[in-house]
Amino acid sequence: MTFSGFYKKTREERINILQEKGYLSEEKKELLLENKSLDVNIAGKMAENHIATFSLPFCVSTPIKINNKEYIIPLVTEEPSVVAALSNAGKIISKSGGFSTLVDSRLMIGQVILYDIKDINWAILDIIKNKEKILKLANESHPSIVKRGGGAIDISTETFQNYENEFLVVYLTVDVKEAMGANIINTMLEGIKPYLQQLTESKSLMAILSNYATKSIVTSRCEIDIKYLHEDLEKAKEIAKKIELASKIAKLDPYRATTHNKGIFNGIDAVTIASGNDFRAIESAGHAYATKNGKYRGLSTWTYNEDKNSLRGILSLPMPVASVGGSIGLNESVKIAREILNNPDAKELAQIIVTVGLAQNFSAIRALVTVGIQKGHMKLHAKSLLLLAGAKEEDVEILAEKFANIKQKNLATAKELIKNLKK
Repeated sequence: MTFSGFYKKTREERINILQEKGYLSEEKKELLLENKSLDVNIAGKMAENHIATFSLPFCVSTPIKINNKEYIIPLVTEEPSVVAALSNAGKIISKSGGFSTLVDSRLMIGQVILYDIKDINWAILDIIKNKEKILKLANESHPSIVKRGGGAIDISTETFQNYENEFLVVYLTVDVKEAMGANIINTMLEGIKPYLQQLTESKSLMAILSNYATKSIVTSRCEIDIKYLHEDLEKAKEIAKKIELASKIAKLDPYRATTHNKGIFNGIDAVTIASGNDFRAIESAGHAYATKNGKYRGLSTWTYNEDKNSLRGILSLPMPVASVGGSIGLNESVKIAREILNNPDAKELAQIIVTVGLAQNFSAIRALVTVGIQKGHMKLHAKSLLLLAGAKEEDVEILAEKFANIKQKNLATAKELIKNLKK
């Protein structure tokens, strides 16, 4: 069995292919076939006031090449076009060598915010002078991360003020290893807070992890031979140039940039949720990063190289994901998703997720500058709309084919189509 026509196969056939190709163990295959959800007793330990579990489609892409290695990407999403767009982009870009990635570092930042400072300049000097002692206090507050080879490694400061207030922010940089790091860093910050207040003769407003993970930047790149954009070379060039222009307008117009970046996060959120990570933290960091130059801009960059007849794409993002902690070890579906990815460590997972964002962005822009986004979107949305209109599950495939030929695709026309089928 191959991945050709994967979307046409039954759920059982897809699961069997994943198992036969080595992406799933026999045990996890059986769990998927049984379609077991999150155990209600475990769910009750994960969040307060628990009443039930809530399901979303758990899907996979077809193979995508990243750093010369093929991945099947697990995705949790209710959006019909996400999986198709990712699979299509992965197929096209893999023909041109796939994606390559780079991880600058994987460090997290926390901050202690001080106010009512007696002398802010002396306070900064005292912090610098006592840097090693502060780091020692931080590491003593969480010795287990130090034993694992991580721990607090740097201290820096910055001042902020308005007409009424003056703040001194102390930033603690920590190597959190495979964890996301919130509990580690918050414990360390609480450990150094009393000493900082005493040292600077100030009050502490708060001590908290920052989700703006500027020391966990991941970059994904690709270079696509334009012959894979269209069989007609001139049309392929036109598409490549339009994709470049679409990238440029997303750097200029924040209205376009917002939707441009939303398309990136369509894929990123889906993998982040599947891997048991905090998609809210990832979104927050990404959107903050989009404003790093003082204006909200599109996060990806696409350029057409006329000499090589290629289209280059690049996406850099903070990606503070984890391979341990949180719900990762509790949720059986997360364990299955991680197995499909071959149990990546935090750095590898971060590279996969950013790549998914770039691939998703490619598909969205390509559709926008060619056939338009609505044609493909409505084709994939049709089945959901038909079910919402009251179609029986066994009739959906037949109805979807008929629905494709209807100009006005909405709930009313879907209901009319179902009504006519029953006659």
